[in-house]
Amino acid sequence: QVQLQESGGGLVQPGGSLRLSCAASGSIFIIYAMNWYRQAPGKQRELVATAASGGVTTYADSVKGRFTISRDNAKNTVYLQMNSLKPEDTAVYYCNADLKDLRVNKRQDYWGQGTQVTVSS
Repeated sequence: QVQLQESGGGLVQPGGSLRLSCAASGSIFIIYAMNWYRQAPGKQRELVATAASGGVTTYADSVKGRFTISRDNAKNTVYLQMNSLKPEDTAVYYCNADLKDLRVNKRQDYWGQGTQVTVSS
C-alpha cells in the first residue's frame, strides 16, 4: 500500500522559516506530480505548490516568492521550503502525489495525513 508521510511542521514566528518533507513509500512508482495543499480551519483546502514532470513548478499567488517546492526523485520525496512566513500561512499542510503504483498498475492521487504549521507571535 502506498503511503505518504509528512514531517517538518511546527510553531514559528512571523518572518520565520520551515521546511516540510513528504516521502512516498510502500511500492515502486511512476510519479507524475507531487503537490502541497493546505487547509485552515473553516476554509477550503487549497493548492499551494506543484512539482510536475520535467521539473515544472507552480505556486499559488499567495506564496509565490516565499515558498519553494523541490523533489528528490531517487528518494521519492518532495519538500516545501517556506520562508517569510505569515500568520495567514497557518494551516494543516498535506502532501499529495499523482502517481502510478507499478505493483498494481494503478494511477491515482494519494494523500498524507497532514502536518500542522502555526505562524504566531
